[in-house]
Amino acid sequence: MSKLSGINIHMQRHLFPALEEEIGVLSPKEKQFVRILELVEIQPFLADQAWCGTGRPPHSRVALARAFIAKAVWNIPTTRGLIDYVSSSPSLRRLCGWDSISGIPHESVFSRAFELFALRELPANIHKTLVEEHLGERLCGHLSRDSTAIEGREKPAKKKKIPKVVKKRGRPRKGEKREKKMRRLEEQLGRSLKKNLKELPKDCAVGTKKNSKGYKESWIGFKLHLDVVDGDIPVSGILTSASLHDSQAAIPLSQMSATRVTSLYDLMDAAYDAKEIHAYSRRLGHVPLIDHNPGRGGVKQKMDPPEKERYKERSSAERVNSNLKDNYGGRHIRVRGAKKVSCHLMFGLLALTATQLFNQLL
Repeated sequence: MSKLSGINIHMQRHLFPALEEEIGVLSPKEKQFVRILELVEIQPFLADQAWCGTGRPPHSRVALARAFIAKAVWNIPTTRGLIDYVSSSPSLRRLCGWDSISGIPHESVFSRAFELFALRELPANIHKTLVEEHLGERLCGHLSRDSTAIEGREKPAKKKKIPKVVKKRGRPRKGEKREKKMRRLEEQLGRSLKKNLKELPKDCAVGTKKNSKGYKESWIGFKLHLDVVDGDIPVSGILTSASLHDSQAAIPLSQMSATRVTSLYDLMDAAYDAKEIHAYSRRLGHVPLIDHNPGRGGVKQKMDPPEKERYKERSSAERVNSNLKDNYGGRHIRVRGAKKVSCHLMFGLLALTATQLFNQLL
């Protein structure tokens, strides 16, 4: 927090006055954008994209990345709308890195740059660095986990036909061993984060989830799983198929978050009530506070009053999901494919994380 305070003081005393003297009075939204750019470091991740001195100089990928962050901050639905807005706003154009309107590239250049960012997972890597730098040495009390529906703009992928295996009935013969297929949660306990992430389905699919009133809702697209710490700061995110159950992404999320932050309590709803998730949380040295799922005909177990009070902090994950979708482009999916959808969402999550880090100083 001391580093954040130093950055904030520097901006208030020196950066904002210098910028306003150069490009005019900054609006609150533009000041928020400047804070985000000051906090995130884009150049190191795109150093190899700089002009090497031969041929025609390419359009600045750093400026394009800043523009996509601006797209999330101003919640602009389309790239065409982003170009029009940047062209009409001299101050935002200068903040992105273009001195004149003629310097703003064509929409096709934005598209090719976005494809490059998606393949490199640029916003996800910047977000990881941001969290580790500013929260890595801080003790976080509560880590809240939840998922949210992401509607896609493509047809759901066709399900692969799995050949049916005829099971032998009755008791096995003497000396015969029948292998029991392990559940995904059981396999995840002994695998690395990389293997667990690779195994999760990411194709567009049909998802079904109960809303706050208990009614089932369906959508076509994906599901974004988030880990959020105190202060409504998202620290990890995974995009999967909409059909994947929430519990299947819990252990990979735990592995990802454990490398970035240190936390004490894991807060999850009843969808994550599985013995493997409880066990892995304790393995990390955390205290799992997971709402009990009684199953069919079971009796629901109630939490103790202190646990129930702590469990209320889980609403931070729901607030972040809502904030991302309402204010940072989470509802404006205009790309296809899991990598591009994830890139779009992570630009919004990056802007949201940087904003929430600065909000801790208020």
